[in-house]
This record gives sequence, C-alpha cells and structure tokens, in this order.
Amino acid sequence: MGVAERNNVITRGRSGAQPMVFAHGFGCDQSMWRLVAPAFEATHLTVTYDHVGFGDSDLSAYDPVRYGSLQGYADDLIEVCESLDAGPVVFVGHSVAAMIGVRAAIARPELFDRLVLVGPSPRYIDEDGYVGGFSAADIDGLLESLDRNYLGWSSAMAPVIMGNPDRPELGEELTNSFCRTDPRIASQFARVTFLSDSRADLAKLRVPALVLQCSDDAIAPLAVGRYTHEHLAGSELVVLEATGHCPNLSAPEATTAAIASYLAP
Repeated sequence: MGVAERNNVITRGRSGAQPMVFAHGFGCDQSMWRLVAPAFEATHLTVTYDHVGFGDSDLSAYDPVRYGSLQGYADDLIEVCESLDAGPVVFVGHSVAAMIGVRAAIARPELFDRLVLVGPSPRYIDEDGYVGGFSAADIDGLLESLDRNYLGWSSAMAPVIMGNPDRPELGEELTNSFCRTDPRIASQFARVTFLSDSRADLAKLRVPALVLQCSDDAIAPLAVGRYTHEHLAGSELVVLEATGHCPNLSAPEATTAAIASYLAP
C-alpha cells in the first residue's frame, strides 16, 4: 500500500511549487481545510491528507500499536512529506495535528521549512505551574463518556469544541464528522490526544513556527497558546479575534490572512 492511498493524499495548486501540507485534528478529515487551502493554490502545491482511521484513509492500515502515540501519526506525516520529493514543506496543523507536526519536524527538520500551528496544545491537563484548560478529572470524565456513548458524546462535545452557538451549522458539521469515525478508533485517538504531553518537545524544535490562537477557545485557552509560543524558540504568536477551536471553519478569512502574512517574503 502506498502512502497516497493509505492517507488519501490529495494535491492541488501550482505544480513544482513549494508544498504546503495541511493536517486535520481529532475526529475530523481533510475537508476541514476546504475554506483555507484553496487560497494558497496559486503560490504552493497544496497537500491535504487524512490521518489513518479518519476520512477516506485506508482503514485496513490502522494499527493500534503504531497509532498508540502521536509518534505513529508523526511518522505518517514524515512519509507523506518524503513522498512529495519536492523540498522542505510548509506544514499547517490544526489542534492535535500541530503537535504531530512538531514531533515530525524534530525528527526530520530538513523536511520542513516552517510550521503553522493552529490551536496547538502541548498538554491538555492542568498541572502545578501549567494551565492546560482541563483537570485530570475532566479528561477522565470526557473519555468515560466517549466510551459509554460515542454518538451522544459527539453530539454534546462537537458544539462546545466548535463554539459559535449562533452558527449551529458549524457544530452540526463537526458532529457529523465525529459520527462518521469508527468509535474504537476515535476512543484510542482521544486518549492519545488528551493524555499526551508534548511540552518537553517544544524546546527541541528548530524549525520556525507560527502559533495561531483563537481569543476564545474552550479546548486550547489563550494561556496554552502563550505557553507554546514562549517555549518555541523564534516562534511568532498571532491571536485571532475568533471564537472556538476551529478557526479554519469559523473564521477562514482571518486564518488565511494570518498564514499568508506569516509566509510573505
């Protein structure tokens, strides 16, 4: 099985130009970038893909051992970048995919030119001196609820993650995306996501990065964005006046403008 088939890799845009690779977050697929990626097709070769177990990836490739940590997804990203054979890429990762990108860029920095981290969180659980946004009990309850009734959990959590209650169609889209995912895969990826701790990785990154943070985000609060920026040497922080954890859907124009400004010569 090739990488393109395994991860449903789709390329568009300017052939021969620098690749720009977009990676989606938990419970989603590459369609979450449909309002942002096309804006870069005139200047880049845009690349979207699905994490194994999501979207139109090859479900037969799902291995609970390989994907029992973020590193398995980072290894997939490395293989996607290698398959392009087109020089260092601009990587744009949303939510947990941001930390997947960080891990991949630490392992293979020559494959990455710059990283754009949209709503990143190196650690979701609060600890002494660190605000992640959730207590350990919060995360335990979230995971137990997911295991008990995944469809019900999806219907309840997706609108919270999306925010923007005045635009219910956004929450409905995320709910539908969650509900298309195999509950067993979603359960494992939720644990990999919400129990991960990537804080020590931040100091290891040598690739320039933009931290793109929403001003009101229930999943990755502003303190998390600031922490990520402060612990990534040479990074930039842009705070969008946007609500929710998915500005690629709720504020695509502002998201696109921030990325374009960062990439401008």
